[in-house]
Amino acid sequence: MRSISVLALVAALPALALPAHALAADVDAPTEVDQIVITAGRTADKLSEVPVAMTIITAETLRQRQVVVVSDILSRTPGVSVTRNGGVGGSTQVRIRGAESEQTAVLIDGVKLNDPSSTGGGYNFATLLAGDVSRIEVLRGPQSTLWGSQAIGGVVSMITKTPDGPLSGDATVEGGSRATAYGRAGVGAGGDWGGWRLAAGSYTTAGISNFDQAMGGKEKDGYHNTSVSGRLDVNVTRDIALDARASYAASRNEFDGSSPAPPYGPSDSSEYGKTKELVSYLGGRLSSFDGALKSRLGFSYTQTDRDNYDPTLTPAKTFDARGTDSNLEYQGTWTINPTWRAVFGAATDRSWFRTASFPYDPTGSRHAVSMDSVYGQLQAKPAEGLTLTGGVRHDDHDTFGGATTYQAGATWTPNGGATVFRANYGEGFKAPSLYQVYSPYGDPNLKPEEAKSWDVSVEHSLLDRRLRGSITYFSRDTKNQIDFLSNNTPPNYGGYANTAKTKADGVEIEGSFEVNALLTLSANYTNMDAINKSAGPNYGKDLARRAGESAAANADLSLPNGLTGGISLQYVGHSFNNASNSQRLKSYVLTDVRIAYPINDTFELYGRIENLFDQQYETIRTYGTLGRGAFAGVRAKF
Repeated sequence: MRSISVLALVAALPALALPAHALAADVDAPTEVDQIVITAGRTADKLSEVPVAMTIITAETLRQRQVVVVSDILSRTPGVSVTRNGGVGGSTQVRIRGAESEQTAVLIDGVKLNDPSSTGGGYNFATLLAGDVSRIEVLRGPQSTLWGSQAIGGVVSMITKTPDGPLSGDATVEGGSRATAYGRAGVGAGGDWGGWRLAAGSYTTAGISNFDQAMGGKEKDGYHNTSVSGRLDVNVTRDIALDARASYAASRNEFDGSSPAPPYGPSDSSEYGKTKELVSYLGGRLSSFDGALKSRLGFSYTQTDRDNYDPTLTPAKTFDARGTDSNLEYQGTWTINPTWRAVFGAATDRSWFRTASFPYDPTGSRHAVSMDSVYGQLQAKPAEGLTLTGGVRHDDHDTFGGATTYQAGATWTPNGGATVFRANYGEGFKAPSLYQVYSPYGDPNLKPEEAKSWDVSVEHSLLDRRLRGSITYFSRDTKNQIDFLSNNTPPNYGGYANTAKTKADGVEIEGSFEVNALLTLSANYTNMDAINKSAGPNYGKDLARRAGESAAANADLSLPNGLTGGISLQYVGHSFNNASNSQRLKSYVLTDVRIAYPINDTFELYGRIENLFDQQYETIRTYGTLGRGAFAGVRAKF
């Protein structure tokens, strides 16, 4: 692993104060004994009984950090790196532990988000705003046994607000630099019968030049996003419940196209894209055998439409794509007795895509694939403080065939929870995307990408859990990774093939310290080697755009009069923009400060300055990044 930089070591000091583990408890609630998490086992589990490495971002964290763009808070999470093509709205990649962006499984209320029409079939975080999200669970390491394809790097799971109690609502309005304006509102109610909630939001910004201003970019690229969502839960009887959810977002992002002459990088242009995303779910739940068996049957449907335009051309449309995914799934959770529990299920999934570019490929490609899956995981508690889990999954794809993945893990709390040891082995796979199989560059004989990973960790708490820390070591090997291979053979001059191998290993450190009732400190640090293991000239070199070091630190202050404030530091070490490591991206430090004050029980004023010292940096070569920005707003609850 890499040597630890002084800045990163300082940022991680709260975690280095004691032994720790990588399955982080919420650093913003250090006195909480044991949270309940959902994503790790597809059912409610105590955090201390989950063997996989995960970080929880709570509603309070989202409120304190004044989060608008989800990828911004993810970039400060251990083991996670984020790159973006320019300002807000530009194509955004989230990589977990050095895996590819399309190897991250993304969920919202359990529904997997992906774009079957994109090149790698992954999810673009560009359009994802915090909106009605109340909690984010980030699982690190391969998770395909329970979550199927794409979960090689890990899982990002978002959980939206649940209606509860009498009619109530909340709203946020803010504005600031770069002609940015953001507003959102939600209202709902719930009771013994169930509940309902409706929410809507809008975001707009004049943006920056996606083509780096330092390289001559002058024309600003704006972004606009409007979203609506709703959910309905109905308790038909004590043992039967129905639920329906839907969300829709429409966005417009301006971007800079590529120069037609060397070096073929981005250049100022008037091009723009429109994206429409629909996520829907309809399901039912049944509790039987006095609650010992809980069953869920659900159908989800997602659709992504993307269109690009160049106003200087006639016709203006240059790209047209649509991807849909429909999934029918049964899941059962059987509490056999206090010692044994089983989670099992079966699913059938159908993905379809259409894509065309103008004027070069107006007919484009369209195709569909199906995949059937069965999975099961058994949890045992054979002794006090010891939890064991093991799982297996088999997926049958109608093109590449079958894939079987395994998982095994253990947690041990020998002294009532002050110390928790964890060990986990997990496997992941990613099915070839529709584009990689059926586009003019595709190959129907591609194999799925496969990964094997293990990690060990320890957590410890002191001072009545006011001081907590965690440390983990992880290692992952990926094979059959799909890359585009260039050649001199017309008409495509290349195509996709299973040629790449990668390896990633490293250490993640996290910690928090509730100094007193007024001040809480928290920090994390990641030291990682993500290496190309493919035969050829790039063997042994760093994978592109993955920093070897990253760290984040937070200080949160809460005064008796209700005034709250804080400061956040983010350090990202150097990385390389390309596979040959000939283009180096410099390390950088970002500083944010924030403050909030409740006027009364209904209204709260808040403000923040992002990138306080106007740090100039790049996450992708020749693409601009956001400089200093100031924002202020008001939040209301009623």
